[in-house]
Amino acid sequence: MGLDRRIAAAAGVLVAVVALAGLALTGLALTGTAQSDSDYPTRPVTLLVPYGAGGVADVGMRILGDKLSDRLHQQFVIENRPGAGGVVAAQAGASATPDGYTLLMTGNNTAIAEALFNKLPYNILTDFDSVSTAAFFDLLIVTRAGSPLHSVADFISAAQANPGKLNIGTITPGSTQNLAAELFASTAGVKTTIVTFRTSPDMAGAVMRGDIDIAFEFYAALEGLLADKVVALASTGVKRTAYLPNVPTVMESGVKDYDVASWNGLSVPKGTPRPVIDTLNAAIKEVIPSPDLQSKSKQMGMEMRWSTPEDMTARMKSDIAKWGAVIDKAGIAKHD
Repeated sequence: MGLDRRIAAAAGVLVAVVALAGLALTGLALTGTAQSDSDYPTRPVTLLVPYGAGGVADVGMRILGDKLSDRLHQQFVIENRPGAGGVVAAQAGASATPDGYTLLMTGNNTAIAEALFNKLPYNILTDFDSVSTAAFFDLLIVTRAGSPLHSVADFISAAQANPGKLNIGTITPGSTQNLAAELFASTAGVKTTIVTFRTSPDMAGAVMRGDIDIAFEFYAALEGLLADKVVALASTGVKRTAYLPNVPTVMESGVKDYDVASWNGLSVPKGTPRPVIDTLNAAIKEVIPSPDLQSKSKQMGMEMRWSTPEDMTARMKSDIAKWGAVIDKAGIAKHD
């Protein structure tokens, strides 16, 4: 064999070896990816919470996180990232690696932010994938103990007889409480004055003094007052709450199609592998019915409920549209 032919043959062998090595490496990479997804999680998972420590939403996430840690045999670490109405945490979540090791608590307030801000550094529908809902919080409509208003129907009748004279207390404009009150007045067809307060204690004090006729607030902020200071006239969800089963809903009280429930769930950065999302979703579905989890959540005015990722996304889309319409109708100024 001539020198040129020997060189050509050797070159051909080398090309074949390189090609086979490349295929082998590709196969190893694919196998490694499959194994990493199916073995998830193999290290601690960070759960970003857009509120400070100690609040109801934070405590609820910690209860769920503990259960997921037990179920998936890796620590779920709560990292509080309060600020800018949840924007700080969401921006951190959107920029995280989409591998399932950074989760973000999202929900009703995320939907409100999409509707309330002119521009955000992320889009909850395109920069994130849903995992599952987690906790639901109905609001309460309350009045002071001894008030002549004994029901939502009483308030509506009084408001219709005295347009613009009765008032409703809520916290900050654009909050769930505030928007729920705006939606209530619109749906019930009454003209009222909505008075906003800086904090829940400020508003509760105004209720007890009789400065405002009714107020919209979460159970956790009123629990210590419900015994003898304030009276719950209705809850705002579709059905009566498990923690106040004797209190009727707003719809039961005569306001058709009124349904407001604040909620939260878990989202992951867009591009997170579907097997990872499915693992998280299945784990949440398994731990949510836990009796101690349900008991602890009800004590704080929460009801823990699982959903499919698709149902959570549908709810987010629906809430963005709903709250956007309320904000526009109420003339609430949008934030830059």
